[in-house]
Amino acid sequence: MDNNLMWLNEQKILRTIKALEKNNMNGYLVESKKALIEKIEQIIKPESKVAFGGSMTLFESGVMDYLKKGSYNLLDRNRPGITKEEVREIYINAFSSDAYFTSSNAITEEGELYNVDGTGNRVAAMLYGPKKVIVIAGVNKIVPTLDDAIKRNRKLSAPTNAKRLNRLTPCSKVGSCMECNSKERICNEYTLIRRQADNERMHIIFLNESLGY
Repeated sequence: MDNNLMWLNEQKILRTIKALEKNNMNGYLVESKKALIEKIEQIIKPESKVAFGGSMTLFESGVMDYLKKGSYNLLDRNRPGITKEEVREIYINAFSSDAYFTSSNAITEEGELYNVDGTGNRVAAMLYGPKKVIVIAGVNKIVPTLDDAIKRNRKLSAPTNAKRLNRLTPCSKVGSCMECNSKERICNEYTLIRRQADNERMHIIFLNESLGY
């Protein structure tokens, strides 16, 4: 990426971090994926019980590979051969985890996290339960306002995730939200996190690159 664009994106991240801090959340800018792992290790201790929500960002950033190395007690919803009943059990157990890893559909420069889920397991854990929530985000997830966050989900996050999951929805065919009534719709639970009561719970770590949808 051009150095001038890198600088411009960095200013956007820093503005967003200041807004998050005003909203009782913690924001960080890390310079590399190695520094990202180092920041995670500062936030949670080894052998902690950790869980995660569905996220391409976690894979692309290397966080999923790191979590599976064995330093933590990982509730792995993606392990081979897992049953639907076992996945549901992990969803429930995630509420008592020490840390929950995820990304966000959009983060506004006003310090808000906007998310849309299919079943609600991810947004539910972000809202309540885990002692800490660690959100990994590329600069591409930052938008100016809540209206822009809603548009981002309709025009980008929803159709690309529906396509990734092979869902038979209109958006996976035309590339934009059609407000469908499909049984395979992935946009059912809408949440907005504007502030935290506990200023040690929510941690948003940014990288100055494009990650996930």
